[in-house]
Amino acid sequence: MKTIKKSISLSVLLIALIVSGCVSWQKNYGRLKTIPNGQKHLTIQNLIDNWDKYHIYSSDPYAGPGFRSPLGIMFDPKNNDTMLVGDRWKKVNDQKTLTDMTKRISLVTQHEPWLNEILGADGLLYGYLYYSYGVVTLKVVGEKKMYIFNLEEPPYGGSNDD
Repeated sequence: MKTIKKSISLSVLLIALIVSGCVSWQKNYGRLKTIPNGQKHLTIQNLIDNWDKYHIYSSDPYAGPGFRSPLGIMFDPKNNDTMLVGDRWKKVNDQKTLTDMTKRISLVTQHEPWLNEILGADGLLYGYLYYSYGVVTLKVVGEKKMYIFNLEEPPYGGSNDD
Protein backbone atom coordinates (compact mmCIF):
# COMPACT_ATOMS: atom_id res chain seq x y z
CA MET A 1 0.00 0.00 0.00
CA LYS A 2 2.86 2.35 0.85
CA THR A 3 4.43 1.66 -2.56
CA ILE A 4 1.19 2.54 -4.36
CA LYS A 5 0.91 5.88 -2.51
CA LYS A 6 4.53 6.64 -3.35
CA SER A 7 3.90 5.84 -7.04
CA ILE A 8 0.80 8.03 -7.10
CA SER A 9 2.69 10.89 -5.44
CA LEU A 10 5.53 10.62 -7.97
CA SER A 11 3.03 10.52 -10.85
CA VAL A 12 1.25 13.63 -9.58
CA LEU A 13 4.59 15.42 -9.16
CA LEU A 14 5.66 14.45 -12.69
CA ILE A 15 2.37 15.71 -14.17
CA ALA A 16 2.70 18.99 -12.24
CA LEU A 17 6.24 19.48 -13.58
CA ILE A 18 5.13 18.82 -17.14
CA VAL A 19 2.18 21.24 -16.87
CA SER A 20 4.32 23.99 -15.31
CA GLY A 21 6.94 23.50 -18.02
CA CYS A 22 4.32 23.89 -20.73
CA VAL A 23 2.93 27.04 -19.12
CA SER A 24 6.35 28.70 -18.89
CA TRP A 25 7.13 27.66 -22.48
CA GLN A 26 4.01 29.46 -23.74
CA LYS A 27 5.12 32.74 -22.15
CA ASN A 28 7.88 33.01 -24.76
CA TYR A 29 5.64 32.63 -27.79
CA GLY A 30 3.10 34.85 -29.49
CA ARG A 31 -0.07 33.88 -31.27
CA LEU A 32 -2.20 34.95 -34.19
CA LYS A 33 -5.85 35.89 -33.90
CA THR A 34 -7.83 36.00 -37.14
CA ILE A 35 -9.71 39.25 -37.68
CA PRO A 36 -13.24 38.47 -38.90
CA ASN A 37 -14.52 40.01 -42.12
CA GLY A 38 -17.03 42.80 -41.76
CA GLN A 39 -17.53 46.54 -41.83
CA LYS A 40 -16.78 47.04 -38.12
CA HIS A 41 -13.46 45.20 -38.28
CA LEU A 42 -10.03 46.18 -39.53
CA THR A 43 -9.43 45.15 -43.15
CA ILE A 44 -6.38 44.88 -45.36
CA GLN A 45 -7.72 47.90 -47.26
CA ASN A 46 -7.68 49.95 -44.00
CA LEU A 47 -4.03 49.01 -43.54
CA ILE A 48 -3.18 49.91 -47.14
CA ASP A 49 -4.98 53.26 -46.83
CA ASN A 50 -3.03 54.03 -43.63
CA TRP A 51 0.25 52.46 -44.75
CA ASP A 52 2.33 55.40 -43.49
CA LYS A 53 1.35 54.56 -39.88
CA TYR A 54 3.21 51.23 -40.05
CA HIS A 55 6.62 49.74 -40.62
CA ILE A 56 5.71 47.23 -43.34
CA TYR A 57 7.64 44.10 -44.29
CA SER A 58 7.07 41.36 -46.85
CA SER A 59 8.14 37.74 -46.49
CA ASP A 60 9.70 36.65 -49.77
CA PRO A 61 11.70 33.43 -50.28
CA TYR A 62 13.59 35.19 -53.10
CA ALA A 63 16.90 36.44 -51.66
CA GLY A 64 17.56 39.13 -54.25
CA PRO A 65 16.33 42.70 -54.39
CA GLY A 66 12.69 43.42 -55.02
CA PHE A 67 9.58 41.43 -54.26
CA ARG A 68 9.21 38.40 -56.47
CA SER A 69 7.05 35.96 -54.51
CA PRO A 70 5.39 37.52 -51.45
CA LEU A 71 4.13 34.95 -48.94
CA GLY A 72 2.80 37.48 -46.43
CA ILE A 73 2.92 41.07 -45.24
CA MET A 74 3.65 42.20 -41.69
CA PHE A 75 2.42 45.55 -40.32
CA ASP A 76 4.28 46.93 -37.28
CA PRO A 77 2.49 50.02 -35.86
CA LYS A 78 4.75 53.07 -35.54
CA ASN A 79 2.74 54.48 -32.62
CA ASN A 80 3.49 51.75 -30.07
CA ASP A 81 6.54 50.55 -28.18
CA THR A 82 6.57 47.01 -29.57
CA MET A 83 8.77 45.76 -32.40
CA LEU A 84 8.42 42.98 -34.97
CA VAL A 85 11.60 41.46 -36.42
CA GLY A 86 12.56 38.54 -38.66
CA ASP A 87 15.23 37.31 -41.07
CA ARG A 88 13.63 37.01 -44.51
CA TRP A 89 11.42 40.07 -44.21
CA LYS A 90 12.01 42.93 -46.67
CA LYS A 91 10.98 46.53 -45.94
CA VAL A 92 8.12 47.87 -48.07
CA ASN A 93 8.62 51.58 -48.76
CA ASP A 94 5.59 52.69 -50.76
CA GLN A 95 1.85 52.19 -51.03
CA LYS A 96 1.87 51.04 -54.67
CA THR A 97 4.25 48.16 -53.90
CA LEU A 98 2.14 47.24 -50.87
CA THR A 99 -1.05 47.17 -52.96
CA ASP A 100 0.59 45.04 -55.66
CA MET A 101 1.93 42.56 -53.10
CA THR A 102 -1.43 42.10 -51.37
CA LYS A 103 -2.88 41.08 -54.74
CA ARG A 104 0.02 38.73 -55.52
CA ILE A 105 -0.03 36.67 -52.30
CA SER A 106 -2.92 34.49 -53.47
CA LEU A 107 -1.31 34.09 -56.92
CA VAL A 108 1.97 32.91 -55.35
CA THR A 109 0.48 30.62 -52.69
CA GLN A 110 -2.76 29.66 -54.48
CA HIS A 111 -4.55 30.22 -51.17
CA GLU A 112 -6.76 33.14 -50.15
CA PRO A 113 -4.98 35.38 -47.58
CA TRP A 114 -6.52 36.55 -44.31
CA LEU A 115 -5.70 39.24 -41.80
CA ASN A 116 -4.50 38.41 -38.27
CA GLU A 117 -3.54 40.28 -35.14
CA ILE A 118 -0.08 39.40 -33.82
CA LEU A 119 -0.42 39.06 -30.04
CA GLY A 120 2.04 38.36 -27.26
CA ALA A 121 1.34 35.67 -24.66
CA ASP A 122 -0.11 38.42 -22.45
CA GLY A 123 -2.49 39.58 -25.21
CA LEU A 124 -0.42 42.68 -26.09
CA LEU A 125 -0.92 43.73 -29.73
CA TYR A 126 2.36 43.76 -31.68
CA GLY A 127 0.93 44.30 -35.16
CA TYR A 128 -0.81 42.53 -38.03
CA LEU A 129 0.02 39.73 -40.45
CA TYR A 130 -1.66 39.23 -43.82
CA TYR A 131 -0.81 35.77 -45.16
CA SER A 132 -2.43 32.70 -46.66
CA TYR A 133 -0.60 29.46 -45.96
CA GLY A 134 1.01 27.40 -43.23
CA VAL A 135 1.92 27.61 -39.58
CA VAL A 136 3.48 30.82 -38.29
CA THR A 137 5.89 30.74 -35.34
CA LEU A 138 6.14 33.90 -33.24
CA LYS A 139 8.67 34.16 -30.42
CA VAL A 140 9.20 36.92 -27.87
CA VAL A 141 12.95 37.67 -27.97
CA GLY A 142 13.19 40.74 -25.77
CA GLU A 143 11.23 43.37 -23.94
CA LYS A 144 8.26 43.96 -26.29
CA LYS A 145 10.17 42.50 -29.26
CA MET A 146 8.64 39.66 -31.30
CA TYR A 147 10.56 37.52 -33.81
CA ILE A 148 8.46 36.28 -36.73
CA PHE A 149 9.97 33.16 -38.27
CA ASN A 150 10.00 32.76 -42.05
CA LEU A 151 6.61 31.99 -43.52
CA GLU A 152 6.02 28.52 -44.85
CA GLU A 153 5.95 28.07 -48.61
CA PRO A 154 3.12 25.95 -50.01
CA PRO A 155 4.04 22.75 -51.84
CA TYR A 156 5.12 23.35 -55.42
CA GLY A 157 2.14 24.12 -57.59
CA GLY A 158 0.00 24.96 -54.56
CA SER A 159 -3.37 23.48 -53.86
CA ASN A 160 -6.35 24.19 -51.70
CA ASP A 161 -5.62 21.16 -49.51
CA ASP A 162 -4.11 22.24 -46.18
